[in-house]
Amino acid sequence: MKDKLGVIHGRFQLLHNDHMKYLLAGKERCEHLVIGICNPEIDLTKYTQANPHRSKQSSNPLTYFERMECIKYSLLEAGVKQEEFDIVPFPINFPEKIFNYAPQNAKYYMTIYDEWGEEKLKSLKENLKLDVEILWKVTLNEKGISASDVRKCIQEGKEWKQYVPHFVYQYITENNLDTRIKNLLDSEVK
Repeated sequence: MKDKLGVIHGRFQLLHNDHMKYLLAGKERCEHLVIGICNPEIDLTKYTQANPHRSKQSSNPLTYFERMECIKYSLLEAGVKQEEFDIVPFPINFPEKIFNYAPQNAKYYMTIYDEWGEEKLKSLKENLKLDVEILWKVTLNEKGISASDVRKCIQEGKEWKQYVPHFVYQYITENNLDTRIKNLLDSEVK
């Protein structure tokens, strides 16, 4: 039996095929999925020991709106109906703010790959007392593609189209966001 309401979250900097696998696995488990975009703005992003690279500007090249567009149209492209999902900010670094955006009475789906995943699980399950279901737990080596990998391909001028949904590739290239990503990563090296 499906959960009535599910919540899933991530930075989605930038949305790739493994993110889609995660989103679609969450959607399979519920009638309506709320997708939380972490680090919705720079003020709601902070450095933590467990995820130091996630707070860098180059790791967060896309705005909330750009990520929302990528998620929305990629889900529609995958056949998910618009009325079956919502996309909201999800300030994971400030868990006390989560219920301003996401429902408390939902099943929270997540995956765990590293210490940061364990930290988020503790925050959601123990501190906020949410009903959490782990979709899968694997090591970083077993994880597959990462947004960091895709951003690195963009920086190095390598082919990256195969790692992202069709809409994402089109959106990123048509809006010159690939140039922004490359420039941010290049400026970090200097």
